[in-house]
Amino acid sequence: MARSAKQAATHLLYTLTTTTTSPSPFLNRHLRLFSAGSAARLKEEKDKSSLWKESMEKVRNIGISAHIDSGKTTLTERILYYTGRIHEIHEVRGRDGVGAKMDSMDLEREKGITIQSAATYCTWSGYQVNIIDTPGHVDFTIEVERALRVLDGAILVLCSVGGVQSQSITVDRQMRRYEVPRLAFINKLDRMGADPWKVLNQARSKLRHHSAAVQVPIGLEEDFQGLVDLVQSKAYYFQGSNGEKVVTAEVPSNMEAVVADKRRELIEMVSEVDDKLAEAFLADEPISPSDLEEAIRRATVARKFVPVFMGSAFKNKGVQPLLDGVLNYLPCPTEVSNYALDQNNNEEKISLSGSLTGPLVALAFKLEEGRFGQLTYLRIYEGVIKKGDFIHNVNTGKKVKVPRLVRMHSNEMEDIQEAHAGQIVAVFGVDCASGDTFTDGSVKYTMTSMNVPEPVMSLAVSPVSKDSGGQFSKALNRFQREDPTFRAGLDAESGQTIISGMGELHLDIYVERIRREYKVEATVGKPRVNFREAITQRSEFDYLHKKQSGGQGQYGRVTGYIEPLPLGSTTKFEFENLIVGQAIPSNFIASIEKGFKEAANSGSLIGYPVEYIRIALTDGASHAVDSSELAFKLASIYAFRQCYMAARPVILEPVMLVEVKVPGEFQGSVTGDINKRKGVIIGNDQDGDDSVITAHVPLNRMFGYSTDLRSMTQGKGEFTMEYKEHSPVSHDVQMELVNNYKATKAAEA
Repeated sequence: MARSAKQAATHLLYTLTTTTTSPSPFLNRHLRLFSAGSAARLKEEKDKSSLWKESMEKVRNIGISAHIDSGKTTLTERILYYTGRIHEIHEVRGRDGVGAKMDSMDLEREKGITIQSAATYCTWSGYQVNIIDTPGHVDFTIEVERALRVLDGAILVLCSVGGVQSQSITVDRQMRRYEVPRLAFINKLDRMGADPWKVLNQARSKLRHHSAAVQVPIGLEEDFQGLVDLVQSKAYYFQGSNGEKVVTAEVPSNMEAVVADKRRELIEMVSEVDDKLAEAFLADEPISPSDLEEAIRRATVARKFVPVFMGSAFKNKGVQPLLDGVLNYLPCPTEVSNYALDQNNNEEKISLSGSLTGPLVALAFKLEEGRFGQLTYLRIYEGVIKKGDFIHNVNTGKKVKVPRLVRMHSNEMEDIQEAHAGQIVAVFGVDCASGDTFTDGSVKYTMTSMNVPEPVMSLAVSPVSKDSGGQFSKALNRFQREDPTFRAGLDAESGQTIISGMGELHLDIYVERIRREYKVEATVGKPRVNFREAITQRSEFDYLHKKQSGGQGQYGRVTGYIEPLPLGSTTKFEFENLIVGQAIPSNFIASIEKGFKEAANSGSLIGYPVEYIRIALTDGASHAVDSSELAFKLASIYAFRQCYMAARPVILEPVMLVEVKVPGEFQGSVTGDINKRKGVIIGNDQDGDDSVITAHVPLNRMFGYSTDLRSMTQGKGEFTMEYKEHSPVSHDVQMELVNNYKATKAAEA
């Protein structure tokens, strides 16, 4: 028996070993089929992946940004014309009454400025280019922030006469903040006084750009004829009625020395930031156009180098080579690293690959009220979005359906069925706010939101007719959803509607839009500055609120202290419960905090919010019957008022960073005027014949400055200002503000 069992085991072992070494024909066929199937599947996935990579490499998301009147919209108009998106060119302040394509609002066409950023797309040499044209005026800075947040590359337009101006510096700072690789385009070479080399040096000194020209102009001002490409060593001339025919020729013989010199300078500059090119350069090897082009691309994508292009958009010269530069040197969506924050994992940074197979991640970066409801602009970072899909708003937790998906061409739309990572599209009927993140529900990622500056100026507005109140409210609600820097609210004391924004022009535009788009005539009150109050020393409070009026009374006692937080700290209001034990039941603590918050909304000096304050609750008392949430809320409001004046409060006013550019002969009178306005001059530079004065000036003293500056400089001066900080006012100004506030209150009483 034992022997037979042993034989059976040996036989089984033999069978197993022989089967594994030489399978049966049946098993063999199955293995073959399985391996063929998995190989086919792998091949299909590989093909899909390479196809997606190929399609992503042919996408560019770019923005066009610059100082006011540098020619951004004119440049976009030419790009759309040459790529076949529009069939005739219209100027920004066109005499034909049509206006530029990207300035679709009537107000934009009248004033000749861009107010809203506009999105469009076009095709050039088989590549899809998504373009956002942005405003240049400092009042509309949020439009630039929103555009740069979602773009992979940008064109910084500089005027060959004006050079690097104040808003160019602001825009460049925003590009650095969002780590956007960029090209520079020196425009208006046909104008009197055009000097591209002066502008290039300014870009190096003022913007700290590591840059070099990739083109040399053939002639300047009236003699501007074409360009020499330093990479390919070819000359380009632009012929035809609208410069649509690009003629390639040899470099003019009289320019060969200049071109060789500038090409060497370009190679030197790129070698400093690209090791591969540096090796060839140091070894004195000949550098081919393709080697140089690849090196410029590597350095530009790595944000170590800014190639400088030249031309005149208005005269239709240099736009097509710039488009080639966008394809050659700016990154595709997969070359830019984008990060999301995982809300399920303590906001851990997650790198987004930009693949089609990944979960959907999209950022709503701009809202508009269209004819068919709210239009939401989305930049898709990963995955695919389809019409009819359900998407999740991570910020609100809501699940919404995509009823309509469109691609934008300024104010025109083209319906599409689906869009994938790397694209900029718009959806209708999705309720959200600017900066919300959408996913397909499988992940809980949020994209870091945009930097939104605080409003610096307020106006009182009210509709002329009482009947139009509904439309008036509708307009204000819509503008607030569209523009995070525009705020509207009701002043509890005066009952007036107060609108706040980034400057006089910003608010004027909105008042005008209320009149045009909603047919509501509005009266505008005097501009109001957003002062703040702050305390300078610690102060104790101990307040008992007791009221007995038959039936249940009110009883609440709070003890503690208030102290200042450092000016400029990230939190402006802190409340801390330091009570040990149950002197005040824990269910009343929230009401106490609410009371202090409410009291801090209106300081005792001039009725403005109190900031940079820390409140510590150390003790208190309650009554078993009479204590209530209301009693403790009132106790904390009165306690705050009781100790506030002992904390030596000061008034904080918004201080603006002002840059004034005036001809040298007016420097003295302009400097004197800034001193008169209690400004502090921090810099005075020469820019050719002009003086550029930089100063910190209180906003309260800047009203009507544009008119005063024009009269002082015979209309030749220009200035820009942006919010810098809130800082304490001098003692005499504080007394004046407090007395004015008391007089107003007395008049109302």
